Amino acid sequence: MLLAAMWMMTLSIGAQNAKQTKVNQKNKTIVVYFSHAGENYSVGHVKVGNTKIVADYISELTGADQFEIVAQKSYDMPYAKLIEVAKEEARKGEKPALKEEWKKGDQYDTVFVGGPIWWGTFPQVMFTFFDKYNLNDKTIIPFTTHEGSGLGNAVSDLKEIYPKATFRTSFAIYGHEVRGQKAKVEKWLRGLGYSIPKK
Repeated sequence: MLLAAMWMMTLSIGAQNAKQTKVNQKNKTIVVYFSHAGENYSVGHVKVGNTKIVADYISELTGADQFEIVAQKSYDMPYAKLIEVAKEEARKGEKPALKEEWKKGDQYDTVFVGGPIWWGTFPQVMFTFFDKYNLNDKTIIPFTTHEGSGLGNAVSDLKEIYPKATFRTSFAIYGHEVRGQKAKVEKWLRGLGYSIPKK
């Protein structure tokens, strides 16, 4: 009788632990990202930016909503000019205006935050978003696309801006890999506790 009771208790604890690892799937989740289409380093001219592809993978696999950070100013320019514009924005600490407002942010518990690495961190327009919207009460999951910079200072910058947020394991992927390496995104999401069947 005692063994049976202990066995039932073990099953109960195991079920609770399994539920806890997947609890984020029941929360309201969104992917907030900035992505640059047009001429990109290493992949040439693309209609869909590298970060958007990763954001789409996340939404497809987790059911998360999306909000794309778009600047009022245009970044549709040759890559050589773009990196100079980005460098100058970072040097000046410029915060380009947003094209659209994030009107329903309060309803989300978990926020994937993604963007390319421009001069060591997220593009400056993302910092406009960070200044405007408080994510301190949320779970933040950062991700980046890059061509050698990894996460750069993106995660440490987010932690400085949102010291009271809960941070989960971040993810970085080469921009030239995103179109053929969906499996890497899947592996990361499974590590976060999302139930994604292995193929």
